[in-house]
Amino acid sequence: MTLVDQFSRKINYLRVSVTDRCDLRCVYCMKEKMTFLPKREILTLEEIERLCDNFIELGVSKIRITGGEPLVRRDIIELIKKLNFKKNKTNLKEITLTSNGTLLAKYAKELKKFGVNRINISLDTIDPDKYKEITRFGNLDNVIKGIKEAIKNKIKVKINVVALKNFNENELEKLIIWANELKIDITFIEVMPMEETGIDRYHQFISLDQTFNKLNSIFEFKKIDKNTGGPALYYQSKKLSINVGFITPLSNNFCSSCNRIRITSTGKLFMCLGQNEYIDFRDILRKDYGDDYIKEKINYALKIKPKRHDFLIEENNKPYIQRHMNVTGG
Repeated sequence: MTLVDQFSRKINYLRVSVTDRCDLRCVYCMKEKMTFLPKREILTLEEIERLCDNFIELGVSKIRITGGEPLVRRDIIELIKKLNFKKNKTNLKEITLTSNGTLLAKYAKELKKFGVNRINISLDTIDPDKYKEITRFGNLDNVIKGIKEAIKNKIKVKINVVALKNFNENELEKLIIWANELKIDITFIEVMPMEETGIDRYHQFISLDQTFNKLNSIFEFKKIDKNTGGPALYYQSKKLSINVGFITPLSNNFCSSCNRIRITSTGKLFMCLGQNEYIDFRDILRKDYGDDYIKEKINYALKIKPKRHDFLIEENNKPYIQRHMNVTGG
């Protein structure tokens, strides 16, 4: 069975947020003083697994666990263990994780044991002082230890870097060289206009078109045909042994190849990161509707999945998307 939306795009990738909580407060993601959701509003792990089962039966082959920071969720390893049991016995072929890396040193061995072979680490600087500034109180050493522990356990790590004006735009070459030394791929991402965080999105935004041209003059990139299931375009260089990716939701729209949908930690299915419409599965789950009804709602969601996002960054305009990134899931 295959999930197909109204524009004939095959949907085989589900991103599942397991918590809105995080142990950092990155300035492009959330406010410094966040009010997190009451636990009763968050899906239980059993509810998350049941939703995943229905998506898998409809054709989803890849599930990414996100947050907030997913590793702060109690018993998250149990959910991953249960999902791993379904791999290759169902349509599910891969379980991946997006993390800030702060707890990875503790969990890398178990993650590998239970089928997580790839992890994306969100890391925007390798300067300890700047890291503390952007995360508001994070410790870079914890992340580096986590990355090395993941590599030690043969988990393929990719670094995700949000390019931010007047913060890390002069550090991107250095980040590529650092990633190359560790033999881990790296992807640069444009900042997206999600809910306000106390810092104006317009003054954070860098077009990656400009960034690419600068980096290309140094590394002489050659585009490659690599697809990890996400929206990044990947490049190689004779000067590097890694792949370098670029995700450009604003400067170069990539929606024509969209293959994913998102479940928030509260059970809202967002058909598009850059739209506000959703279907609330928490109510459906807790009123104990049958799985046939859940599948019916999933198929309905794909019939109304939009053609593209409406991201827009303009001076003096508030973000169009009225939810923080930690609520939706990274």
